[in-house]
Amino acid sequence: MSSPATAPPPPANLHRIVAASLIGTTIEWYDFFLYGSAAALVFNKLFFPDSDPLVGTLLSFLTYAVGFAARPLGALVFGHYGDRLGRKKLLVLSLLLMGGATFAIGLLPTHATVGAAAPVLLTTLRLVQGFALGGEWGGAVLLVSEHGDARRRGFWASWPQTGAPAGQLLATGVLSLLTATLSDDAFGSWGWRIPFLLSGVLVAVGLWIRLSVDESPVFKQALAQAEARKEARAEEPEKLPLVSVLRDHWRDVLVAMGARMAENISYYVITAFILVYATTSAGVSKQTALNAVLIASAVHFAVIPAWGALSDRIGRRPVYLLGAAGVGLWMFPFFSLIDTGGFGNLVLAVTVGLVLHGAMYAPQAAFFSEMFATRMRYSGASIGAQFASVAAGAPAPLIATALLSDYGSSTPISLYVIAAAVVTLIAVGAAKETRHRDLAEVDAPTDDRPVAAPTADARTA
Repeated sequence: MSSPATAPPPPANLHRIVAASLIGTTIEWYDFFLYGSAAALVFNKLFFPDSDPLVGTLLSFLTYAVGFAARPLGALVFGHYGDRLGRKKLLVLSLLLMGGATFAIGLLPTHATVGAAAPVLLTTLRLVQGFALGGEWGGAVLLVSEHGDARRRGFWASWPQTGAPAGQLLATGVLSLLTATLSDDAFGSWGWRIPFLLSGVLVAVGLWIRLSVDESPVFKQALAQAEARKEARAEEPEKLPLVSVLRDHWRDVLVAMGARMAENISYYVITAFILVYATTSAGVSKQTALNAVLIASAVHFAVIPAWGALSDRIGRRPVYLLGAAGVGLWMFPFFSLIDTGGFGNLVLAVTVGLVLHGAMYAPQAAFFSEMFATRMRYSGASIGAQFASVAAGAPAPLIATALLSDYGSSTPISLYVIAAAVVTLIAVGAAKETRHRDLAEVDAPTDDRPVAAPTADARTA
């Protein structure tokens, strides 16, 4: 039987926590993906107008990748203070930083107005976005994981993950609406600014919701225990979360980084690079490509909780491995369908790709949370996830565009994603199953300690 300190909260409270995390991650991913879509559609012309069109796209995606470079720093800073001060405070700060940077992008002068200063300002704001997002993900999934019912942790923790397709859906939907109702000249002149400025309204709503939730009870319990130990053994100061992670959980950090490779690379190839490939190689209009991503993102949103629930039944690893293998096998059919130029085939290609991606993304939140002890969980999950982003998601559209430019074929791009899938299969295959671990246990299982046996409730769930 669960102790009072770790018993699942009333459903209404849990639902409010899930809603707060979901809405916050949706807003933050909206901000982040909006930049990616704009980079593929208009930033090459507005901020790098003197370049060849494909070179301009490469430069545009380079500023896109810069945001990922700031993620590890965000993971370190937010992880450290999130493990010291709590999840809620840092989530509020990340939302303000991300929303403020996105709103400011909507006010930026272009190259035609201020010359070389325009891409410099754009890159600076992109760095702020990446820094904020580096701290957002870990806190959002932990807040739900540490509040929720242990028997359905995979399901509940997967809901903040739906913020990614929801943000993609919102960003793509707004851009699709604008490109459908505005002329190319109007959209390139001022229409592209509208979705960035809308971020200010969204942040106000998200901030109001996040301020209404409580701090994680698991964190509060761990903090109280740490304070008690500190008073009893004043001569032994508490180690920094980062030091503890690298000492006790370095294998888990490597597993998390490897697990992110296929998930991150495939996602940005499927949702960001497709806007380049479909319009330049397959002869598809940008409106058609945006609509395909819009439909597929809606399906992606729906399947993530289902994959999360399945991970509660059969484990995090089997579901994750299925997704990694599936994405690798799908890459050649993916590009073949796009090459036909048909809208139905385009929708099918992106939808199947995102459904398979969801099999990795859904259990990821619970899987990473269950790897680390409470007072180093924010740091561990964030470092593992965000350091991998520098090698995975950051250069993915850039590498895919460069491969297309050099070889004029999608085959090298497919092989690139397949190689990432192999890395993820090896990393997750080498990991231990975590679904029965107790998040309330301050000293989480390490690599040489067996995983706790399932409770009676967990065996019958």
